Amino acid sequence: MADRFYLAALGGLLVSGCLALVGSGYPDAAKVALACLLAGAVAARFNWGHGLVVILACLELTAAAVLSVNLSFFLFLAVFLFFLVGVLTAGEVRRSTHGRMLVARGGVRSFYARLVGLALLVAVGILALTGGLFFVLPRTAHAAFSRFAAERYHLPGFSGEVRLDQIGAILGRSTPSMHVRLVDGPRPEALKWRGTALSFFDGRRWIAPPGGARTIPVNAGLGIMVDDDQRRRAGARVSYEIELEPIASDVLFFAGVPEVLWIGAPSVFGSPADVYRLASAPRERLRYGAVSYMDGGSQVSIAGRGDLQLPSLDERIPALAREIVARASSDEARALALESYLRRRYGYTTDLPSVEPADPLANFLFERRQGHCEYFATAMAVMLRTLGIPSRLITGFQGGAWNPISGWYVVRASDAHSWVEAWIDGAGWRTFDPTPGGQAAPQGALWTRVSFYADAAEMFWQDWVVGYDVERQVTLASKMQSSGLVFGARWRVKWLQAQVNTVRAARGYGGAALSLAALAAALWFLWPKARARWTAGRRLRCAQRGDALASDATLLYARMLQLLKRRGRRKPSWVTPGEFARNLAPSKTADLVASLTDAYHELRYGARRDAAPRMIALLRELERLT
Repeated sequence: MADRFYLAALGGLLVSGCLALVGSGYPDAAKVALACLLAGAVAARFNWGHGLVVILACLELTAAAVLSVNLSFFLFLAVFLFFLVGVLTAGEVRRSTHGRMLVARGGVRSFYARLVGLALLVAVGILALTGGLFFVLPRTAHAAFSRFAAERYHLPGFSGEVRLDQIGAILGRSTPSMHVRLVDGPRPEALKWRGTALSFFDGRRWIAPPGGARTIPVNAGLGIMVDDDQRRRAGARVSYEIELEPIASDVLFFAGVPEVLWIGAPSVFGSPADVYRLASAPRERLRYGAVSYMDGGSQVSIAGRGDLQLPSLDERIPALAREIVARASSDEARALALESYLRRRYGYTTDLPSVEPADPLANFLFERRQGHCEYFATAMAVMLRTLGIPSRLITGFQGGAWNPISGWYVVRASDAHSWVEAWIDGAGWRTFDPTPGGQAAPQGALWTRVSFYADAAEMFWQDWVVGYDVERQVTLASKMQSSGLVFGARWRVKWLQAQVNTVRAARGYGGAALSLAALAAALWFLWPKARARWTAGRRLRCAQRGDALASDATLLYARMLQLLKRRGRRKPSWVTPGEFARNLAPSKTADLVASLTDAYHELRYGARRDAAPRMIALLRELERLT
């Protein structure tokens, strides 16, 4: 019986270690986990290889602990601990039962349930102790080993070069890319989080403009992004905080025109196209905050010659652009006409062409007539340039789902978006979005709420486990100390109030209170004896029906000793039951005691359940004699 549980626990241990390694999200982790799984399966085929399976599983979990920063690791750790305790306990039982010895069979009943309960209890205890250590000791392993590991999550579309199909390839992912908390200011329904700006188009790819980046110094965590003229402009502003996932990009995302930045980096670099980057892509979740200007266009940078560059185009594209803006009298009106035309005449889809066309833009405008945001934005930007209006393609995110559990907006990879910025004389860079609204995937209310709880738990894990350092440790300790002082003061006030209320109540209900106190004291002292008596009676009834356990023999033998004690015959603790029966003087009582002792040995050590009814019958006869 123990063999089956042992092998099942051994297989679960190996599989849970593999899943923990795969769940880390790093490239090649699945290959390593598969190799370990195959090696463990081969080793488990031979009895001598079981120790190797345990070692492989422990190595997998250790590697996952170094690589993983997701909440899923905690779940895999709990499953791993359960199977590990099961392997150790079942292995010990297995080794004990393989020896040559007589084992009482009374405890075999509910063996699986008892062993599973023991494994769960020990695993929960280990997790509780480990959780306590997590909040006492800051984590440094991830920071130390992260430089040796590859990026765990790559999100294309935010580098210096973007193909027309890159954004569409990630629109089906629901992985969170960043979390946003709006602190102050207006809350637009569909904020655009600007990332990269691309100016050079070769017909298939957009490329970032060349040019030196200016350094924005960050002093005491504060960086000023714009000049004083921009900061004095009248208009709405919004303050927000962002937690950016490590998406293998050094780009910072902002809403509107960022004016002030709070960040832990020593410096930030701004490009001529108003793109802000770090010195390198962060390997861990990055938190920063900003204040952005939301009214009107951006005048931080001006249009350049690269914003009018065009590749060789299908001659139908400039003709279509002139036809659409024929009645427009200004650059802004022309841009609005192109935006409206693309929104009304073309369809939105995330499906990519099965065969890459020779001219993707012409194929989209005149043949396929449907596509995702990159095609719409490219079509508008190119047609604006054919009309002599500087334009550029912007990639970033749009919108986000409000999570009422955590209080943050969740911006996922599926919220990646492309739009257009056009230079309008007198207004600067204005934002236009020619992409029609796509249909959101329907989700049930229950599933949506579950996803919100999972996202809130993941944020807690990232903040208080993965990102829990010495600074957070000191902050938590100071908060606990201040809370303890406040709680202590409140507790003393409430205690004094309770004493006053008790004195007042005792004047009117003193007799009833004393009666209840006496009743509670009686129950406190009598309840253990009553419970023990009820348990003994229940076990005696089961034994009388022949449904006895080995432990019931001890209960019945103790009843016999109580009856003998009434007649002045006590059994010394150092005397065995057999010696006690042989030392009694010959009598009817001695014969009953000898028969009871034989039945006791049969039930206790021989697992013969039929001995229990005989013991009960002999006890009744002994009661009549006493």
